[in-house]
Amino acid sequence: MTAPQPRPPADVSAPASVPEVFAGVDIGGTTTQVVLCTPELTVVDRLEVPTPAAEGGAAMVRAALDALDLLLAHAPARLRAVGVGAAGVVDARAGRVLVASDSFRSWAGFEVTATMEAALGVPAFLDNDVNAFLRGEVAKGAVAGEPHVLGMTLGTGVGGALWLNGALYEGPHGAAGETGHIPGFGDLPCTCGGRGHLETLASGRSIGARYGERTGRTRTAGAVAEAAGLGDPDALAVYEAAGAAVARAILITAGMLDVTTFVIGGGVSGAWPLLEPPILAALAAEPPVSGHPVRVVRTGLGSAAVAIGAASRARTESQEPLGPV
Repeated sequence: MTAPQPRPPADVSAPASVPEVFAGVDIGGTTTQVVLCTPELTVVDRLEVPTPAAEGGAAMVRAALDALDLLLAHAPARLRAVGVGAAGVVDARAGRVLVASDSFRSWAGFEVTATMEAALGVPAFLDNDVNAFLRGEVAKGAVAGEPHVLGMTLGTGVGGALWLNGALYEGPHGAAGETGHIPGFGDLPCTCGGRGHLETLASGRSIGARYGERTGRTRTAGAVAEAAGLGDPDALAVYEAAGAAVARAILITAGMLDVTTFVIGGGVSGAWPLLEPPILAALAAEPPVSGHPVRVVRTGLGSAAVAIGAASRARTESQEPLGPV
């Protein structure tokens, strides 16, 4: 698969009167979402397309670029910069993916930002998708303007990101906030090779697995949620255990970092009526030592959080920033 070919800079044909926009791209294992945002991060248009994950990094980026082209053709605008939130471990400074799951072909090591910049002629910036999720929620979502937040995504796995003193904190090794792989949650094997991590109880994959262990029936997390809504005691027990485990991770974070604001997203958060009660019950039973109330909210941006967060970073870090996130 050849790399995307260079294109004229995205604003070449746009007259000065055309509004400026920032693009945000969320490259996931199944779908890629592209949004166009005003400088105030209001979404003016969006498009979701399948991710050709099996075809390699060049095809994945081309799909995002083609979607962006369609959006700009539909609503002409002067593109200032593009941000990308990508699944996997990324080197944000170098703009490439370091580690990716086996769902992706030729994604690890792919030069995402260099390829984007060569094709578009505007600055491009790369983030891990969970970091981008948190950027979006702090910029325009459920925790807008908060200075200290832990973001958690409950999807196929469990991801985490940390916002301290008004900025993303990645830690000296880039792994700050990774609550999904905190041990001490039993002894079940985790996808990372460890045991007893939060992910073994609170991810979509593990919710289905825990229900299967109790019933012998194979179900997705969504199907388990539907069963719980109909009063299935095994389904209710699985979600109660997931919520209690999330609350324990929240309490660990609150105790270690004195962070008491939390935002939760990802597909599993769609079952918020099942997760919230055990989370709140566990927090009430064992409040943090600071005595400060813990605030836990569901994503305000939903499935658009990663793309909007990527656009937020593009806005902040492009050559002439237009204001704080």
